[in-house]
Amino acid sequence: MGHRLSKITTRTGDKGDTGLGDGSRTGKDSARIEAIGTVDELNSCLGVLLAEDLPQPIRDELQAVQNDLFDLGGELAVPGHALMRDEQVKRLEAQLERFNRELAPLKEFILPGGTRAAALAHLARTVCRRAERATVALSRNEPVTDTARIYLNRLSDLLFVFGRTLNRAGGLADVQWTRGKTSGG
Repeated sequence: MGHRLSKITTRTGDKGDTGLGDGSRTGKDSARIEAIGTVDELNSCLGVLLAEDLPQPIRDELQAVQNDLFDLGGELAVPGHALMRDEQVKRLEAQLERFNRELAPLKEFILPGGTRAAALAHLARTVCRRAERATVALSRNEPVTDTARIYLNRLSDLLFVFGRTLNRAGGLADVQWTRGKTSGG
């Protein structure tokens, strides 16, 4: 592979638009760029989570997800192009089943928190949900594959399970929601 990004500053977006993978241009505030940017933000959140000490199976899956998110970003950057595959969704579903089976059933809602790694997984989950909403919003007016939307939905579920798994690995219980709890008594 040659030098794909040999020049970082191009000045072509200085007036508020940006280039897409098919050579067309769109506003930096368009629904497509919002979806692409939120997927990129999610990938960065996963990079922060990966900076933590994680169990190897979770680390391996998160690294695979980061690559998937580049596929998704590439798909969103080229209108009408499909890069995401059903196998990527099926892999997430298998991991979701694998990790969730080791957890106690939930009896109450839980709050994001516990270990730092678990809290970061929950943060990534919320960014993933925002990426999903942005992708759905884009799909209202422009073609987006079902696989892209389904992938983000499954990924947010997996990140929730990873948050619980990371608390368990860190020796902490889930942080339980208590209805009507106030501070100071």
